[in-house]
Amino acid sequence: MVRMDNVGIVVEDLDGAIAFFEAIGLELEGRAHVEGAWAGRVTGLGDQRVEIAMLRTPDGHGRVELSRFLEPAVVEDHRAAPVNSLGYLRVMFAVDDLDATLAAAEVAGASLVSTEVVRYEDAYRLCYVRGPEGILVGLAQPLG
Repeated sequence: MVRMDNVGIVVEDLDGAIAFFEAIGLELEGRAHVEGAWAGRVTGLGDQRVEIAMLRTPDGHGRVELSRFLEPAVVEDHRAAPVNSLGYLRVMFAVDDLDATLAAAEVAGASLVSTEVVRYEDAYRLCYVRGPEGILVGLAQPLG
């Protein structure tokens, strides 16, 4: 293995999801349409049309790929699943200033999952937020 390339998230409102991830510090690399049989062979969906956006972390090592399926239609919706649901849950970002990041996230439509930011020993301040589309994101500010 070389690295983790990206985490994929399927959304309905691509513009709103992009704005949310930009608000918490990711940078939009680009947008594109992906379609045709070759793409469907990768996903197992057959012919598909998808609008995607790729965002990267400021250090350039991590990416989030947002996908809005035009065809075929989305078949399930897990956006309101609680944090103890089976399957992929969330992506966690390390941030320099948790309070400033939370303020920017709230302006972009996010809200805390719990009622507070918690401290994990002398290592981190942590919280989960739900952004637009119900996207669950963890934010961690290293201490010390």
